Amino acid sequence: MKSKTLKKDKVNIITLGCSKNLVDSEVLSGQLNANGIKVVHENEKLNHNIVVVNTCGFIDKAKEESINTILEQVELKREGRLDKVYVTGCLSERYRHDLLNEIPEVDAWFGTMELPLILKQFNADYKQELIGERLLATPKHYAYLKISEGCNRTCSFCAIPLMRGNHVSKTIEEVVSEAKKLVSMGVKEIMLIAQELTYYGLDIYKKRALSELLKHLSDVPGLTWIRLHYAYPSKFPLDILDVMRERDNICNYLDMPLQHISNNMLKAMKRQMDKQEIYDLIGAIRETVPGICLRTTLITGFPGETRDDVEELKSFLEDVRLDRVGIFTYSHEENTSAYELEDLIPAEEKEARAQEIMEVQQEISYEKNQEKIGQTYKVLIDKKEAGRYLGRTEFDSVEVDNEVVINGTDELPIGDFVNVKITKAYDYDLEGEVVA
Repeated sequence: MKSKTLKKDKVNIITLGCSKNLVDSEVLSGQLNANGIKVVHENEKLNHNIVVVNTCGFIDKAKEESINTILEQVELKREGRLDKVYVTGCLSERYRHDLLNEIPEVDAWFGTMELPLILKQFNADYKQELIGERLLATPKHYAYLKISEGCNRTCSFCAIPLMRGNHVSKTIEEVVSEAKKLVSMGVKEIMLIAQELTYYGLDIYKKRALSELLKHLSDVPGLTWIRLHYAYPSKFPLDILDVMRERDNICNYLDMPLQHISNNMLKAMKRQMDKQEIYDLIGAIRETVPGICLRTTLITGFPGETRDDVEELKSFLEDVRLDRVGIFTYSHEENTSAYELEDLIPAEEKEARAQEIMEVQQEISYEKNQEKIGQTYKVLIDKKEAGRYLGRTEFDSVEVDNEVVINGTDELPIGDFVNVKITKAYDYDLEGEVVA
């Protein structure tokens, strides 16, 4: 039984970090809501009395943002504007024992896999039957769908296995059931996420089963777009490309973090493949799915990176002309194998290298966008901003990729698909007009 005071509680969840954290927050919201507890996400009205901060502990900048957010909430508690501050997520999983002493004002700390323990703080029950019962923090027409948790890879720079544990796949039935639930809520686009998509199924089916999962998901009525994020390139299961080519509702889009291209960097990063294998893989992907949009992330400033390595990376981008590129500067993370290496490259130099590489990609992006002028694309309307509608093609994911700015005054329902003829193109965005 919940007490009378509990009924007036209102919980605000603040989410930091990646889309995987966002899904965790949505699941927590769904569980609290199912227990009769009012819950909001990123509430700016300050009409709540309890805060849960879902933290990121991936790299230095993310950790700093998480700490600052916790301190801001603790200050609100000191001022009497909050009753409780709880902290969960990756930073809490990784540094809980240190943080207990450093920020004692936090009422309780939880790891990444302790949802039932968080619910106990509210005298709430963990409802196992709530598969897919999430309160979406995204607009209702798209959602992230986590197909697994954890990672078995041993990349030398990465602390994710320390925070998320080993790879654990959901069953195909669980994922499909959740997808159907999301579609019933109005979702038209699902972005598949995991620490590592291509490992999916190895633990429960003893084989890579992402292609099989995609077939089942693409059969879900009402699911218009399925998008793939975070596919590891080593031992890439090429059979997923056949499914992508055959199924119209699987976007011709692949987010595949490469991290680097020079062999000495790939070896030091423990990426389990070499430069030629990466070139060959990109060629095979493009041959199987002509016109596919390839997105990657890269790291600059890894210990031992030379000017030659940077030039090699720039030449690689000019050679393969990837569609989308994001860059992180190396963060020296304790308890990773790279932590044993000397982090001698100054932060300013890391940033300068990142900027140098992005300037190469910016020109490529501009040229690729110019080629789109005069073409017509199916566009999903995401929002209206400053009197103009903003949408995306199948080649663009939320927040990280291009947007299509739609001119004209006609009313366009958010979440609808329209055909847009591109009239202008910039480095990272397009402009166009709706056509019949």
